[in-house]
Amino acid sequence: MPRIALGLEYDGTDFVGWQIQPQGRSVEGTLAAAVSFVAGEPVNVHGSGRTDAGVHALQQVAHFDTGVVRTPRQWLLGINSNLPPDVAIRWVREVPADFDARRSAVQRRYRYTVLQQAPRSALLRRRTWWLRQPLDCAAMTAAATAWLGEHDFSAFRGAGCQAKSPMRRLIAVSIARRPQGEGTVLRLEFTANAFLQHMVRNLVGTLVEIGAGERAAADAGAILERRDRRLAGVTAPPQGLALVEVLYAPRFNVPRCNDDP
Repeated sequence: MPRIALGLEYDGTDFVGWQIQPQGRSVEGTLAAAVSFVAGEPVNVHGSGRTDAGVHALQQVAHFDTGVVRTPRQWLLGINSNLPPDVAIRWVREVPADFDARRSAVQRRYRYTVLQQAPRSALLRRRTWWLRQPLDCAAMTAAATAWLGEHDFSAFRGAGCQAKSPMRRLIAVSIARRPQGEGTVLRLEFTANAFLQHMVRNLVGTLVEIGAGERAAADAGAILERRDRRLAGVTAPPQGLALVEVLYAPRFNVPRCNDDP
């Protein structure tokens, strides 16, 4: 039975998250319904990870198994024609039988976007965290270096996290700024082998407090060492967060994400 992988993007605003829930639209359920329609039989889809309600994806990766024969182009066009406007398939390809969208992933990259300006934005409200106060990017960058490497990230772990271990390897953190109208857009990117629930949003919340001068840059390392969620910053709102891409071993030939919206 062939294993099919696909990459998809979605606006998470009106979803309860990736995972199917008792109530509400989920990305997983929406995608499975479209794939099943094209296959003409029930199909389960498996994602690389769960994004929370309101969180977006530039390139989520999923796989499914089916005995139905379709070309990649037929899968792509057929699934997209049965998806709502806030979800779209970017690519489809057959992969080796041992490929698993979640277990085969070696790195994940997330981006958090902050809009820093006095007036609120009507157009960017679904994709950014709007803040009025200026932020010190140098202090935020200095603080984030304390988190690089493999650590126990319990201080930045959501209360409902089901991961067996809080150990994660944070590979890279970058903070870039660019003008946006009357203000500035900050892009905070985090690359790790995997993330805990709410980990990126809790890291961002802590960095924003440091950038606003409410905490010292040195506090970042101390919070990490104490492993107490109560000592870290607020959880940043979900709409500023997007899964940018998931990386795999070259032999799986999974496309990289080249978009920069």
